[in-house]
Amino acid sequence: MDRRAFLQSGSLAAAAGAAIANVVTPAAAETPGAGAHTRDWSNRRPQGEPVVKRFDEQRWVLDNIIQANGIDWDQGRTGATLRGLGPGAAPDMDELRKRVKRLVDIYPAFEALAKKREAMGKAAEPAGDKVAARDNFFMAANYWASAMWTIDEVNQKLTSLNDKKRAAFDKYTALADHHIEWVELPYRGKTLPAIFHLPPNYQSGAKVPVIVVVSGMDGYKERSVALYKDSWMERGYAVLAFEGPGYWEPPLRGIYVDVPGWAESGKTVADWLAKRPEIDAGKIGMTGVSYGSFFTAIMMAADSRYKACAVSGTCYEPGGETIFNRASPTFKKRFMFMSGITDEREFDEFRKTIDWNGYAQKVKGAYLVACGEYDQLCPLEYTESFMKALTGPKQLLIYEGGNHSIALTSATQNGPEPRQYQAEWIAARLEGKPFASERWFIGAGGNVVKAAMA
Repeated sequence: MDRRAFLQSGSLAAAAGAAIANVVTPAAAETPGAGAHTRDWSNRRPQGEPVVKRFDEQRWVLDNIIQANGIDWDQGRTGATLRGLGPGAAPDMDELRKRVKRLVDIYPAFEALAKKREAMGKAAEPAGDKVAARDNFFMAANYWASAMWTIDEVNQKLTSLNDKKRAAFDKYTALADHHIEWVELPYRGKTLPAIFHLPPNYQSGAKVPVIVVVSGMDGYKERSVALYKDSWMERGYAVLAFEGPGYWEPPLRGIYVDVPGWAESGKTVADWLAKRPEIDAGKIGMTGVSYGSFFTAIMMAADSRYKACAVSGTCYEPGGETIFNRASPTFKKRFMFMSGITDEREFDEFRKTIDWNGYAQKVKGAYLVACGEYDQLCPLEYTESFMKALTGPKQLLIYEGGNHSIALTSATQNGPEPRQYQAEWIAARLEGKPFASERWFIGAGGNVVKAAMA
């Protein structure tokens, strides 16, 4: 029997779960090693940028791949930008694709777009066109943030880009059609940044549900609420877009990836939301993408006030062997920057701590995972193992032929559309509607094969 037939078989799926429990989980538990978990990683003071052997040796290959495939060589970068910024950014993405032929082209290409949009925003202000000014400042903020992506050390250039991002987003905030608030959350003597959005037409005194959004390692909080037709805003939800330890802005503050730190942050975020008069503290949900799928699980494990979580594009392989040593070397270099570690051998020890074992078992809230059958960054068996470890109600959607972005397959067009399904699923969970713990295999034609999940 081939792997696909195996996955679609309801009876064999149950056997697969047992096999994974016996085969994958012990290996995953063994991989991290006691030393990595017991070592004190708190004293991280990186000097310069991370040194990755495969990145340096294969740079010519990487640049040729980018030249052949464009800026979306590793994942759907322009697609994510368009979802956040809307169709008005389409000409910018066309320009970006033309300009980016090598890795070094990414920073100046986004910088040029940011300058253009910022100038358009400033021109629209005195003309009284608030909508044009708002949209252009939002785009400028996102392009300044994107320009930061290939700079893997805290230097004057990165700090300057972050300052420009903040300034442009402040301009957008003043013109937005809903309340936006910059938030600083306490963390080990420092603070972690977040952005709080209330839905348009929010009525004073009302209490609304809230979604905590955690992006992927290549994402940032300014893009977490779309400029137009945001799926949460349209449903009347508040949103807290959160950057935890190691994410976009925290490394500039000397705050690096720390799994226990994400658990601490989970409590801090829930505490902050529970005190907000606008929030229904009984209706706190979460969503994450890519490495956000991992860190939302850590946050949920730490605090039962998160009632439901829906994620996609999973990163559940303990230690991340596939994403760090077999995928584009940019992933490893970027995560080393996020971790505050420049020596590759030291990072290879540290990454063993990136492990959900001991956390997933504590997650009691409802949990939805949507993933591709052939995720190139996280093999399916690790997602299956993670799902088995969850002790609360859960649902797993596997899209036939899908990759990390759940693209390259017609299953998302013919079957449940992942993002829309997630939004509807979380809404139902926060309303207390029951559901069956199931594993769905969604075929390319949209057909769904369901199996019970223990």
